[in-house]
Amino acid sequence: MTAASTLSLLRNLPRHRYLLGQLVKRDVLLRYRGAMFGVAWMFLSPLLMLAIFAFVFGHIFQSRWPQQPEGMPFWLMLYAGLIVFNLFAETVSRAPGTVRSYPSYVKKIIFPVEILPLVPLGAGLIHAAFNLLILTLALAWVGHLSISILLFPVLVIPVLLLGLGFAWFLSAWGVFLKDMTQIVPLFVQMLLFLSPVFYPASAVPEFLRPVYALNPLGAVIETARAAMLGHSIPWAGWLAALGFGLATALIGLAFFTHARDEFADAL
Repeated sequence: MTAASTLSLLRNLPRHRYLLGQLVKRDVLLRYRGAMFGVAWMFLSPLLMLAIFAFVFGHIFQSRWPQQPEGMPFWLMLYAGLIVFNLFAETVSRAPGTVRSYPSYVKKIIFPVEILPLVPLGAGLIHAAFNLLILTLALAWVGHLSISILLFPVLVIPVLLLGLGFAWFLSAWGVFLKDMTQIVPLFVQMLLFLSPVFYPASAVPEFLRPVYALNPLGAVIETARAAMLGHSIPWAGWLAALGFGLATALIGLAFFTHARDEFADAL
């Protein structure tokens, strides 16, 4: 497909918001169907995870963040980074199977196949919202709640664009190469430790920092933590991540639209 057709698909995405909303709703409900507490797990799961972090890192390891603000627990610094990273991880890890999971939709000529990779992104956003709610409550509990936490949803926009671009790219590859469903989660797990989630970027050795600066996830994680702490926002890094995310989204969609004519045959 041409660049014009790719941009046309991009402009048409808002028209399919109701259909996308229904697919996301179905995806989330199916995940919790049959569970005793049902969708309440969306709130209980991050709450339990935060409680475990507080116990392990606060009482057993008694970990401290480098230059940790007075009274700010290590586990909240860690949790803020995980909210950002998990939004990307959930989207990308599930991306290779998104198109393959809906063969009947793909073979319908009138179905907008390009919205399928957005389903795990939508589900990830819902889980991130509940995680952010838990984080906000925890910050209020320890007495470190800042008004700048309201910037958190805006600051993760580069991660949304980055995840979306990879989702379009990997979902297309997943149609032709089933091994992608096994390969991608391994790389995402590696990326977790190569991103400043368990440590600040300032802890990275000096000679490695130029390499770490190339990771847009790191810039967003550091920016989100600054908002959580009420510090000044490093907008330069955030804008660079935003530009990279936008470019990734456009390239991913272009690849997806180029490959989608072969989806029906491959499935």
